[in-house]
Amino acid sequence: MNNFLFIAFPYIALVLAIGVGIYRRLRRPYTYSSLSSELLENRKLFWGSAPFHYGLVLILLAHLLAAFFPGPTGWLLGGATRRLILEVTGMALGLFTLYGLIVLIVRRLAPRSLVQAVTTYMDGLVLFVLLVQIGSGVAIAIFDRWGGVWYLHTAVPWFWSLATLRPDMSSVVSLPAFVKLHFVVGFVVILLFAFSRLVHLVMFPLQYLWRPYQVVVWNRRSAKADPYSKEVVR
Repeated sequence: MNNFLFIAFPYIALVLAIGVGIYRRLRRPYTYSSLSSELLENRKLFWGSAPFHYGLVLILLAHLLAAFFPGPTGWLLGGATRRLILEVTGMALGLFTLYGLIVLIVRRLAPRSLVQAVTTYMDGLVLFVLLVQIGSGVAIAIFDRWGGVWYLHTAVPWFWSLATLRPDMSSVVSLPAFVKLHFVVGFVVILLFAFSRLVHLVMFPLQYLWRPYQVVVWNRRSAKADPYSKEVVR
């Protein structure tokens, strides 16, 4: 089972994410977005989306920087004060992200809401998997302290062994069960990437850099301004 979970499954997830993602981009390009529901309900979306996205981006950056720059990361974690600050910051970001995700889930579970009406089974599956992933990450931060230190000596070598096509799971198989769950569910998220709204993560609106200016007419009255004044925006 370990051979499948920590060697075969990561490659399966990556191949499907890339292959199906390219196929979907070429054959069904209009589905390659997040299909925003902001017009249906905006307030809860803001209080859920902002903490979730900002917290998740910072956490992912911390993971990636540690993987690509293990030397400087090891130096940062070498001092007791620096290690404590990073540990507390990571825990706070995890709780911040978890809060945002819970708000997004509650928003879609609200009875007779318009958002629930446009929620698909895949949306529900992705939210559940993200809840397990982020929840397990928070549990690691709380119950298995100094994760940044052992991350450098367990997960990072395993990731690089996969990237260099010389898989070696010896550094992760002896870790606690909920830590291994966190690793496996992370690749489940990658597996679901091309089949869900998560594909919008790789969509960058580069065409905005050269598209023509558009004229916006504000439909509002003001005692100091012409109600039909125009503003040129990007």
